Amino acid sequence: MGWLANLRDRTIPPMPTVLEADGLTKVYGGTRDPVPAVTDVSLSVGEGTFVAIMGASGSGKSTLLHLLAGLDMPSAGRVRIEGHDLTAMSDHKRTLFRRRRLGIVFQAYNLLPALTARENVVLPLMVDGVRPRSVQAKVDELLRTVDLTARQTHRPQALSGGEQQRVAIARALVNDPAILLADEPTGNLDSTHGQEIWRLLKALVRDHGRTVIAVTHEAQGAAHADRIIVLKDGRIVGEIAADGGFDAALVAARYAELAG
Repeated sequence: MGWLANLRDRTIPPMPTVLEADGLTKVYGGTRDPVPAVTDVSLSVGEGTFVAIMGASGSGKSTLLHLLAGLDMPSAGRVRIEGHDLTAMSDHKRTLFRRRRLGIVFQAYNLLPALTARENVVLPLMVDGVRPRSVQAKVDELLRTVDLTARQTHRPQALSGGEQQRVAIARALVNDPAILLADEPTGNLDSTHGQEIWRLLKALVRDHGRTVIAVTHEAQGAAHADRIIVLKDGRIVGEIAADGGFDAALVAARYAELAG
């Protein structure tokens, strides 16, 4: 029975931490009339995990995502990604870091209408001076991953909303970012196309080892995540270990308990 005891003693090592946030606080307005948006938020995210930040409108979840992405600076606290302190960087260095190590997807697709789907995906590399021909295989693989090979020559106006968001996701991944951050990525989509995007994000984590942090108010979307962090009035009020089980009803019930 010694082998069985040894097997029981084995534990799965934790994934390396890719993001750490310590005491993040964001206050808008002056000292006479401050408006707190995020208050003393601390969290860590392991590599290859899918984290959803769930909260109602006005809960501070988009502000928190912007702080994690270095799009906004905190009033207090710090953010480290791959050990790099975003809050200690100059604006220029933070911009370069964000462009090269972070992928960001918004509710609006933010595609350039004059470019094809493929050209929109390649655009971040061109900004960095990379020749499109040198990354042709990489872009081909990304287009296959988001199921847009047959639509790659179409411009945004010829694509559905779901297809445009998949282009935006491929574009966000073209630099092999440490983290993909998504701010209400299905906010402009109907439920059917919205679920396609959530399943794609889950597949990126499960099949490709990506790290995803997504903001949402929808239990149907958050249920795809491994962890769900619940935000209320700018503070973390609890966490739901969804483990990607996609039990939206359970997530909704647990969320109501924490945020109610």
